[in-house]
Amino acid sequence: MNNIVVLPLFIPLFFGAFLFFIRHRLRLQQWIAGAAALASLGASLVLIGQIAEDGIQVLHMGGWEAPYGIPLVADMLAAILAAVASIVTFACLLFTFHFIGDERKSHFVYPLMLILLSGVNGSFLTGDIFNLFVFFEVMLLSSYVLLSLGGSRVQLRETIKYMIINIVASSLFVIAIAYLYSITGTLNIAHIAERVLESGQDGLTTTVSLLLLTVFGLKAGLFLFYWLPGSYSAPPAPVAALFAALLTKVGVYAIIRMFTLVFTQQPQITHNVILVLAALTMILGAIGAIAYWRIKQILAYNVIISIGFILFGVGVATETGLTGSVYYLVHDMIAKALIFILGGAIVAIAGTDKLREISGLIRYRPILGWLFFLSALALAGVPPLSGFIGKLLILQGGIQANHYVLAAVSLLTSLMVLYSVIKIFINSFWGETLLSEGEQKSSGRGTLLPSFLLAALVIALGIGAGSFMPYVEQAVEPLVNPQIYIDAVLY
Repeated sequence: MNNIVVLPLFIPLFFGAFLFFIRHRLRLQQWIAGAAALASLGASLVLIGQIAEDGIQVLHMGGWEAPYGIPLVADMLAAILAAVASIVTFACLLFTFHFIGDERKSHFVYPLMLILLSGVNGSFLTGDIFNLFVFFEVMLLSSYVLLSLGGSRVQLRETIKYMIINIVASSLFVIAIAYLYSITGTLNIAHIAERVLESGQDGLTTTVSLLLLTVFGLKAGLFLFYWLPGSYSAPPAPVAALFAALLTKVGVYAIIRMFTLVFTQQPQITHNVILVLAALTMILGAIGAIAYWRIKQILAYNVIISIGFILFGVGVATETGLTGSVYYLVHDMIAKALIFILGGAIVAIAGTDKLREISGLIRYRPILGWLFFLSALALAGVPPLSGFIGKLLILQGGIQANHYVLAAVSLLTSLMVLYSVIKIFINSFWGETLLSEGEQKSSGRGTLLPSFLLAALVIALGIGAGSFMPYVEQAVEPLVNPQIYIDAVLY
């Protein structure tokens, strides 16, 4: 057993709870929150090193051996995602330091961001399906408060909608868990996979799998995404960046884990449904992205498109497709945080997110403009940036599996992504300068440091793909061969 496995979720949970007791010590909260995110990152990097050397790391909580206890399981996929989540949270915290006023900060922004990170990392690391539900709720409870922070009419409306959707999804999740327990007699995910493998995936099990796909799809923004554009455009920019980078990705991770480990025997049903939903998600998301002329809405619909693209590779279920999905998932967490931070800065400086009312910002904010251009290219998958590698592998996997129509859809929507974000760049930064430097609503202070951090990672993951790819390939091994994961947890 390896006690380090608990640290990426315990560190932010402990310090997040501690920060509630020093509510008005805002400067101290900043330092502690930043240090906690970095400590969580450090623990995740240590785990990555150990997994690379010794394989999957498991911690059986309370000393109870599997399948009776509650396991935390760090395979390479979970450890990489926990590390990226910690990096993104640190960048969003840096952005928060200068972007959100003291009044909002005093309403527990920092502890809630850390608790959200704890829920996200717990979801990645848990090996128990009921505790996956628990960590989902930890993540969601903090997101409810962060979404409503500020108390504007739009925020309260979107918070109510967001809460209702997630309460329904959580109720369905509990029902699915109950049925799965009645079928397999266990909550340990590896043990569930072994039982399903032994008894076969019958009609009831497949029905439960589709119910879980509905639950995780709601949380990921897969097809049933109508709640997402409003919910992700309502909160302050640092919170929106955190949401875009992390919340939907937990749902994606759950789909990847369950449909490569447990529900693998009826791909003609389950994986074909995933492919259809992925295609519809890409198409509808792309239509929304090019139809709107508001920065927040365009960026929110780009979150939706990427979900469909990642799950295209999952539905294909080949090693190449899954490798592309994992690589693109890592890229998308970083790139979405980056472009939401930059988009938030544009809106703050201009005082509006309506593109037709913004023009010529490049004159006073050239660095901001070129960083946004870089993030736009990365989001569209232009080489040599990080998005290109994942998209190329997903397309290769799709073509190898003869999914030519879906490959064409993904290429078309990639062009639509590029059009939508370049539309923001051209309309915001070029043309006649409508605002003098003194008339700008915000200085954009605090934007550049987190943006440079994330932009460096976007470039490094593209140019340095050869160095990162062995870790991705190791992350994909248990997805292609589930017995690796089962043996590590149970034996």
